Amino acid sequence: MPINSFLYPGAKVTTGYEVANSVRFNDGDTAYMHKTPSSVGDLQKFTYSVWFKRGVLTGAEQYLLEYNEAGDNDDNFRITLSSSDTLYIQDTESNTSNLDLRTNMVFRDVSAWYNLIVAVDTTQGTAANRCKVYVNGTQITSWSTETYPSQNYNTNVNVANEKLIIGRRESVSTPTSYFDGYMCEVVFLDGTQASNTDLGEFDEDSPTIWKPINVSGLTFGTNGFYLDFEDSSNLGNDIADNGDWTEANLAAADQATDTPTNNFATFNPLDGTSTGTAFVLSEGNCKGVTAVDTNGALQSTMAVSSGKWYAEFKIAKVGDNLSGGRTTVGIGSRTNSQVSGNYYGNTASPVDSYGKYSASAHYYSNNGSTTSYGSSFVDDDIIGVYLDLDNNKLYFSENGTLYSSTGIDITAAASTLNGHYHIGVADASANDNGEYLANYGGCPAFTISSAVSDDNGYGSFEYSPNITGDGEAKKFYALCTKNLAEFG
Repeated sequence: MPINSFLYPGAKVTTGYEVANSVRFNDGDTAYMHKTPSSVGDLQKFTYSVWFKRGVLTGAEQYLLEYNEAGDNDDNFRITLSSSDTLYIQDTESNTSNLDLRTNMVFRDVSAWYNLIVAVDTTQGTAANRCKVYVNGTQITSWSTETYPSQNYNTNVNVANEKLIIGRRESVSTPTSYFDGYMCEVVFLDGTQASNTDLGEFDEDSPTIWKPINVSGLTFGTNGFYLDFEDSSNLGNDIADNGDWTEANLAAADQATDTPTNNFATFNPLDGTSTGTAFVLSEGNCKGVTAVDTNGALQSTMAVSSGKWYAEFKIAKVGDNLSGGRTTVGIGSRTNSQVSGNYYGNTASPVDSYGKYSASAHYYSNNGSTTSYGSSFVDDDIIGVYLDLDNNKLYFSENGTLYSSTGIDITAAASTLNGHYHIGVADASANDNGEYLANYGGCPAFTISSAVSDDNGYGSFEYSPNITGDGEAKKFYALCTKNLAEFG
């Protein structure tokens, strides 16, 4: 399927239905949701739809949905992201798979939202019509495994008193396979095999872009549900009024404004040296912890070539080797594997990068020279990055106070190797156990005491994105698709 069929960073769509909120599932928190319907529903006809954005690619299974009969691994229905990042849909009875569909397509884009629709009707005469699967509005027809149930087969979906779980596997031993990432617009229609256009639409001005629509008027049936996650005090609220879900290890802080209709940047786990032994990522790719004696960098999933942009990074723990370490917060023009020495601005190279340096009152420029600037980081400092690509200036703040109202001169983004800049953190010279929390505005990895948005109303920041720099008032904006469409 074409790569531009989902809402990738910077995709421009016409106005329409807006999704306000998602919820962040953190694998490390063993977060999930569950309920147990008391009534039997339609065992042969149903539709499940979910929008999801992946977080950490763990190299293990991650369950999107499971119906499980009292913890019995032999009788269940599941929708799973495999350890190799493919998708499979299975209905198993007595440990025999009567429905078994496994994609050739992989789901590894951590920067984009996917929409998955699974529409089942086992009464259909044509086997392939008994389970239709759509990703971003396009029906999947290519499978590595393709087994359809017999006609009129009763699935394990909608069985009374069978546990329904979002975000993990219910095992007879220890629950496993927790989902890591974001979900929104979670919809189940009991008794209906819906079409793709019942649950989404292609954008009229960008006809390869799939986007959500208002589904509140659909018929949900006996056990149908609709989770919109708009009530942070009750994330399990079912607005289809068929009984709320029980939340496990989820909190109000896990409600996010990162959605398919306004996609926000995060740290990019696929970028250079940010994975493996360098960083352990969590919290929807907004928290990175360094391993022992390793170098690495974490950069935004979105890059910019124009406009004014703001992000915050809480230095929850400065690396243990502060005196010799090289922790920087800043910008780079290429992937972090190209950030020289794994910190911004280390030496002359084909990479333009600038970073505020932790171990002393210096910043680095892209030629490796140092200039006295600000103060050293200490634990829990929040460093603000203000990137002005309209005037080629860079500003930093510490806990809401600018180090200097005079900006650092930078190379124009158009002149860089890739013609854009990422914003992030980098850690080198055996900095051990550093802990860095990103806030690009969509779902902060740290508690916000008094939320401040940008002038477009997007993002949730600890400090204002607006400053006075070089003698003029300047407004900076969150790294999200709404702002990129306007300013990027």
